[in-house]
Amino acid sequence: MYIPSFLENLEFQKRFSKHTIKAYENDLTTFEKFIFEENEIQDWKEINHHHIRNWIVELSENDISARSINRKLSSLKSFYKFLLRDGVVGLNPMSKVVAPKQSKKLLRVVSEKEITDLLEKANYPEGYLGILHKTIINTFYSTGMRLSELIHLKDSDVDFENNRLRVLGKRNKERFIPISRSFKEELISFKRERELTCNEAAETWFFLNPKSKKLYPKLVYDLVNRYISSVSSIEKRSPHVLRHSFATHMLNRGADLNSIKELLGHSNLSATQVYTHNSVDQLKKTYNQAHPRGEKN
Repeated sequence: MYIPSFLENLEFQKRFSKHTIKAYENDLTTFEKFIFEENEIQDWKEINHHHIRNWIVELSENDISARSINRKLSSLKSFYKFLLRDGVVGLNPMSKVVAPKQSKKLLRVVSEKEITDLLEKANYPEGYLGILHKTIINTFYSTGMRLSELIHLKDSDVDFENNRLRVLGKRNKERFIPISRSFKEELISFKRERELTCNEAAETWFFLNPKSKKLYPKLVYDLVNRYISSVSSIEKRSPHVLRHSFATHMLNRGADLNSIKELLGHSNLSATQVYTHNSVDQLKKTYNQAHPRGEKN
């Protein structure tokens, strides 16, 4: 009863993506099922913090990670704010719930040398398909954009005159990403090949497959996975890893955190600070190699 109204609010008021809304729906419906069946509760007004803690215990016993549990609790917290606002509940039981601690994992990224191998030595196919694949890889690494942002990039978003890309991020938040002269030349060459290969469309997506169709997420994910696998042994080989690599390499070379935040399209600095852990790791490595009393010496 309340969940559909909340999801409509996310879609039409908050303008969340379909993927995010689906995640909220899954979290809330599984919680509702557990609470109502295990505790014989009939209404959300009857739920208290003890019920929520029991749910956390149940998730932990089923080997659900602390990170996943925290994401589910975040969904529940947003839902209760909605219920409070609409007067459905008088008290928020989430105020007495402590989220489980999760260990901070060091982000694994593709090294600068591996990126060079990826762009200069990888075995790309002949013709337009190979040019498409290489340009996709380089766009992820040169801009740090997300998978959905790359797929939805339009011709009108690529501003060659001002050397920048216009990107629509989460919740339709607009940002501009500068591009280097060499990368600009690669994009111009790609567009020229695309116009020779693909049919003109009324609303042209910048990246089109050889059949003049818009790219879809799984295709892009799989090709990125395949090419990274050819140069690196890291476990995760998704487009997001290239986004992480973009941010980490810039930070290691002296870029300030606020600039990286703007380039990535993060809404707050805390989301960007995860990359400082990688930077500290790089500093330790540099110290041990360069200092007379470092481990290498």
